[in-house]
Amino acid sequence: MTPNLIAKYFSTRNFDIRQSGNGRWIDQKCALDSVCFVADCVVEYLREGGIQPFHSPDIWRSEYAVRSVQLWFSKPDPLTPSTLDEYNKFFRQPLKMLCAADVLEEKLVGNSIEFSVKNMDILEFISIRERNAYEFLCLYIEKTLKDSGLWDSFETFFDEQTNESLQYLKSKFAEFCIKYTKINTHVEANRIFIKVLNPLACKYKLKGTLGGRISPSFITFDVIFYNQPNWRDVRAGKAKNIARGDFTPPSESPQLYQYKVSRAAKNLRQFNDKYNNGRSEIIDRFSIGEKATHMHHIFPRHQFPEIADFIENLIALTSGQHLQCAHPAGNTKVINKDYQYICLVNKTESIRKNLLEDEEKNIIYNFFDFLKVLDTGLMTDYFQRIGENDFSAIVHGIEINF
Repeated sequence: MTPNLIAKYFSTRNFDIRQSGNGRWIDQKCALDSVCFVADCVVEYLREGGIQPFHSPDIWRSEYAVRSVQLWFSKPDPLTPSTLDEYNKFFRQPLKMLCAADVLEEKLVGNSIEFSVKNMDILEFISIRERNAYEFLCLYIEKTLKDSGLWDSFETFFDEQTNESLQYLKSKFAEFCIKYTKINTHVEANRIFIKVLNPLACKYKLKGTLGGRISPSFITFDVIFYNQPNWRDVRAGKAKNIARGDFTPPSESPQLYQYKVSRAAKNLRQFNDKYNNGRSEIIDRFSIGEKATHMHHIFPRHQFPEIADFIENLIALTSGQHLQCAHPAGNTKVINKDYQYICLVNKTESIRKNLLEDEEKNIIYNFFDFLKVLDTGLMTDYFQRIGENDFSAIVHGIEINF
């Protein structure tokens, strides 16, 4: 799946709020990291045999969600009765937004909402990493604003970039919400406004809003995370984890780090099982008749933690390849440099085939994330200058920088 395919899918939809009256097309909990996380939980719930339709509590009470949400967001135990309202909002708001975007669909049965998946390819794309969720959100927000006749007002602010134009836009957005949806106060509309404006400001490298005023500088990727240091933690007195910035390794808990690394390995293995019949990405004597059950970090996670959760830094190997070739004598602290080179060349080919030969809906890799992995692992800035999808230049770069 690619942003282009998502845009094509959206082009056949009408997201005009004036017609739908849906004031919850996006909400306070619909930041990129929370949307990514909830999508990941839904995908995992269904992969583990969960049935459709499902309810929001089916997702947040699943074993995977219970374990992961406390690591990711430092939230309290979902099975604690006092957390019912908190988790209903945290999971239901992204679920309802995904319904508004035609990725899920909802049905009111009695007093409860039943959800089912309408487009699994897009849902899986969102679930893979926060960057994917961000690209999805930008496409969805911009399409909704254009369909609803609001885009010109946002463009005016992006052109003028003044506090006066921000306040005018905020007022116009609130009046629109009050006129066409069940939102009935400026305060309520303003809580949603920041989730609409700032992702687009980040996309176009412009100023957005912070603290109710125009931001002093361009909105950056880390600012639009839900998982912010000042987020109200239910458990009084507990320090808040710091959200990860855009390709910058801040301080984050070992548990959160492990969740993101495990998620990347899980996604690669599932992709490799589905589209490569579980075969190794390297063909040699250790791969004959064996399945690739080990997801190996080409650049070791203990040396390069900032790229440990990049799927482009992982390669699917058999146990023999992993513990006899990649790590001599099974010592995972030691790297066989010759085999690391083989891994890099073969991973380049895997990514090339996926980006250039596979159907768009099956694409899992990001070319520029791969350049980041190579620059980081080989400790150079050579690869950041390579043009998109120039794999010959990548192979040449590996040769001269390895």
